[in-house]
Parts: sequence; structure tokens; C-alpha cells
Amino acid sequence: MVELEHISTLPPEDADKAETKKALKKLRKELFQLQNKFYADGRYSMLIVLQGLDTSGKDGTIRHAFSGMNPQGVQVTSFKKPTIDELKHDFLWRVYPHFPQKGMIRVFNRSYYEDILVPATNKSLSEDVLQHRINLINELEHHLMANGTLILKFYLHLSANEQVKRIEERKTKPHKRWKYAKEDELIPKKWDDYRKTYHTILNACDHLPWHIIPADKRWFRNYTAAKILAEQLEKLNLKYPNK
Repeated sequence: MVELEHISTLPPEDADKAETKKALKKLRKELFQLQNKFYADGRYSMLIVLQGLDTSGKDGTIRHAFSGMNPQGVQVTSFKKPTIDELKHDFLWRVYPHFPQKGMIRVFNRSYYEDILVPATNKSLSEDVLQHRINLINELEHHLMANGTLILKFYLHLSANEQVKRIEERKTKPHKRWKYAKEDELIPKKWDDYRKTYHTILNACDHLPWHIIPADKRWFRNYTAAKILAEQLEKLNLKYPNK
């Protein structure tokens, strides 16, 4: 069982920032080769699900951990608040067209888990409906796995103090100011509520393991995500096809 309150949001004490950044550079080169072989092999597809509290660094993880791969074989889809048209369909309708084909890696920046997270936190849906969605997501992931899609689920584990700090950065740093909105001031007030809901999600949808990544330090978050991906690709015994 995942107990977020017992998992640190910081790197291990012996983690060295400079050495970790060097290791990430090396990992990017390895990932380029592994992803190229993954594409050529063509037996699998891969879905990477990125979830985390606001400001936990989903965009940054994509940019720094996965950017070294060939963009022809890696696609990113971001799921924001459902549109009016999307709300006219079942909650999974909008994700169906974005699942990866064989040879492709697809990154979901937020995902179908938002359709549990938000209504559960805001108490806008009944427990029965939420449980139904949990069951459907578990079945969906089983279906994808049975059809050759590998699924990596990352939860970016951020502390309340670091979240406040990053919201302040949005207000004061020019290259981050475009992200800031007045609604950001309300985010820290809901930290406890969202964390509690994530605790439920991580344990109710754990038939495929979640990778809990400490996210208070960006350099360690990026390295850890890249390392997990490289390890998973290496396990596949990928091969270039014979002509």
C-alpha cells in the first residue's frame, strides 16, 4: 500500500546534484538509442502517464527527461479541463484517439486519472460513480497491456512548501510569469484535499505499479523519470528487424 506521508519528496541524502545532472546527460543518449530501437522493433507501444499536484513539474519532466528521444517516435498529449463537447460523452471518450500505436511512445501530461481526481476532491460525483470510473480505468489498462501497450505511471511527489515556492516563482520570474493566474493563489489551500484523493487513486489503481518520484528538486525528478524509462526499455530485449 502506498503511504504518501511516509515517502520523502526530497532526494536521498547521498544524492549529488552535479553528478546526477551528468548521469541524466548520459541517460538522454541511451534513451535516444533505446527509443530508436523500440520504434524499429515495432512489437510494443508505450504509454507514460504523468500525474502530480499543480507545479509538481509535469512539463519540466517531459522537457528534461524525455526530450532527448526522436520526436518522430514520441508524442505528448496534455489533458486539461474537459471541453463542452467532451462533456457530452463518457469521460474516457476524449482519450481513446491518443493511445499509442506499435513502435510509438505516448506521454500523457495529466490523464484519465484527472476524471477521478477533480470530481472526488470537489465532491461533484457520488462514491458509486467514482468507483465505477476506477473500475473502468483498471479494466482499460488491463486491455491496453493485453494488446501490447506497456504502461508507465509516474506520480510526481511534491511537498506543500515547495508548491507555495513554485507559485511565487511564477509571479516573480519573467520566464515563468506566463503560467501564473490569479486562481493559483487558491491552489495551496487545496493541497491536503488533493493529496488525500491521490492517496485513494494510487491505491485503488495499483494493479500496474505507480512510480512515486520525489519532485521537490527538479534535477532529481528529471533523472529519476529518465532512469525508470531507460530501465523499462532495456528489459524488453529490443531488436532491430532482419531484412
